[in-house]
Amino acid sequence: METSTPRLALEIAVTSAAGAHTAQRVGADRVELCTALELGGVTPSQGLIAAAAESTGGTLPVHVLVRPRAGGFCYSDEELRTYTLELRSIAAQGVAGVVIGALDASGAINTAATTRLMAAAWEVDPGLCITFHRAIDQARDVDAAISDLIGLGVHRVLTSGQAATAHEGSAVLRHMVALADGRLEIMAGGGVRVEDIDLLAASVGVDAVHLSAKAVMAPAHRAVLPLGSADGGGHFGTDARLAAEAAAAVHTARRSLGAVV
Repeated sequence: METSTPRLALEIAVTSAAGAHTAQRVGADRVELCTALELGGVTPSQGLIAAAAESTGGTLPVHVLVRPRAGGFCYSDEELRTYTLELRSIAAQGVAGVVIGALDASGAINTAATTRLMAAAWEVDPGLCITFHRAIDQARDVDAAISDLIGLGVHRVLTSGQAATAHEGSAVLRHMVALADGRLEIMAGGGVRVEDIDLLAASVGVDAVHLSAKAVMAPAHRAVLPLGSADGGGHFGTDARLAAEAAAAVHTARRSLGAVV
């Protein structure tokens, strides 16, 4: 995992090696690598993980989303087996961290499954950073969820404050920051706009902000026959302008925080 991060880190969710390179160029602190952003993100391929690291010369921390399927966060035993195999394989690729999450049928953090997933990753690389993803935004009890994650030894949680966007969830995010009390990093993510960053930093007090800075990339050749229900003829990619604006906003917020710390 990265040895140190500044107060108010910037994480950009990317789906390609080009996106990782863009994030590095604008000054992001790390990337979350996934595929299929239109589905909320699922596990990227081994080749994409290798290409992302290669595109940045191995100097930008890559945190890989490990999510074996879309459609909720309650997993069967067989799905958890797939999950653990993916984690071991990805951990062996030398990434900085993994992004995981599991709930039980009651809407609580599935502590047994999460422990199993973390153990699988740490068996390969004990230094991996563990981020619990936005499954927490579907948890029935925020206080219990934060307490569980701290007890499990998770490093960071990605959350919108259980709202459609982090801006709308700012009050819950502020509550999460207070509950965590420095024992768990709170990273705001979910519909984060550049203009939200100052509020999230100064008023809410999150440790990091996460955004995809995405735009729809139109294909060079537009097919007339969709190949699946989610195949609309384009795909999400990293918008260099939005990424640069987010990085500039984070640097401005850091300077403001430095003036009052």
